[in-house]
Amino acid sequence: MQNTETQNAEPPAIQGSNADWIADRAIRGLIKLCHMLPYRRRVPVMGRVVARVIAPLVGYRRRAMRNLEFIYPELDASQRRNLADRVCDNAGRTLIENYSPEDFSKHLQGTRVFGDGLPAIEQAKRDGRPVMFVTAHFGNHDAARYVLKQHGYDIGGLYRPMSNPFFNEHYVETLAHVSGKIFPQSREGIVGLRKYLSDGGMAVLFIDVSVSNGTPITFLGQPALTALSSAVFSMKSDALMIPYFAIRKSNGLDFEVLVDAPIPHSEPLQMMEEATARLEAQVNARPEQWFWVHRRWKGAVGY
Repeated sequence: MQNTETQNAEPPAIQGSNADWIADRAIRGLIKLCHMLPYRRRVPVMGRVVARVIAPLVGYRRRAMRNLEFIYPELDASQRRNLADRVCDNAGRTLIENYSPEDFSKHLQGTRVFGDGLPAIEQAKRDGRPVMFVTAHFGNHDAARYVLKQHGYDIGGLYRPMSNPFFNEHYVETLAHVSGKIFPQSREGIVGLRKYLSDGGMAVLFIDVSVSNGTPITFLGQPALTALSSAVFSMKSDALMIPYFAIRKSNGLDFEVLVDAPIPHSEPLQMMEEATARLEAQVNARPEQWFWVHRRWKGAVGY
């Protein structure tokens, strides 16, 4: 029999349901199988598996199609299904890329970085001025952090813990591999992020997730509840607010990173409207690269 001291020294068990545990083990197994393939085969294989098997099974494709019908009613059912499949393929590629940190980082070496925001972040680094990047679940969002790290920019940020606690345990580890310090989306995490910025750090926040206490901002022609926190953090820390996007190229493996022009400080709502418009331009140009699976228009679409 183990003594009490030994029992107390063991880490607490993760609290989750049996269904969560089974789902996590299935995902771990799929990732492990894909890792038996070379990187350039691994990424498209995971994309196809997610698009053709996992997304239809768990309802992701159906949810994406509802969102697409809401925003692009001119598309017929076959067009929506095709686009939803491409969205889910991109999601699968993103998943395995982020679970292949060494291969992904190596593959991204030499990635083109462009945009009107480049001189601004170079000057901010020289001056020790903080930068609040804003982005979205587009292309592969972490590709931009990898690439900018290779150019000497450490970028931290907030993360929203996954609803599946077993999956969240290893998901957080993939985020920590990328670049600067990450903070959980909590009161303590927000305080940590503010200090990180106040000390001259660079961080990123996502602007494409619905928040219950958000402000309605028109996105793709429809009001979507949006957090103003990115703009508020920028103003309180005197940080530059700069959108960036990692754009997947047509071969499905390579990227280019757009560092957009800074958004001038004004009222938080006005700043977030501009940030949303920048994202909207990217989504309209490449709709297959945005994660249409999100419940972005809660209350308007029957999720």
